[in-house]
Amino acid sequence: MGLRKAILQDSVGIYSLINAYAKEGLLLPRSLNSIYENIRDFWVYEEDGQLIGCCALHIVWEDLAEIKSLAVAKNMRGKGIGTRLVQACLMEAKELGVKRVFVLTYSVDFFEKLGFYTIPKENLPHKVWGECINCVKFPSCDEVAMQMEVGKLSIVKHEGAF
Repeated sequence: MGLRKAILQDSVGIYSLINAYAKEGLLLPRSLNSIYENIRDFWVYEEDGQLIGCCALHIVWEDLAEIKSLAVAKNMRGKGIGTRLVQACLMEAKELGVKRVFVLTYSVDFFEKLGFYTIPKENLPHKVWGECINCVKFPSCDEVAMQMEVGKLSIVKHEGAF
């Protein structure tokens, strides 16, 4: 099936993908309840009936959104699925009129290739840090803050992707 917006039935699969990486300290853990509440934020990638990737676009303010919970099944990494998921989020952000999209990440090289650049965490509004109190690394966060100006973005839709 490929890339699509998530539906409620994807919640358990999203939960499993995210929390597999959370156990390694690479993503913030998400409760199943949180995923249900935010299902509209998610894009998923499905292949042969299996959910193999997810990514969320979370609106923070009128001009700012966050890409979060990017996860691709380990045996499917390196095939462009993560890139397609992030591009779907960026396209949605642009369609919504969001000016800037940021990410907190350990995958700096991956996001640089997509056009993100590093910024000081202090440049992000305090509202962004609401989830951080749930992180085991709080207050000593070692993630890198990156952002992209979405207004300058031109993304080519992949045939059959949307």
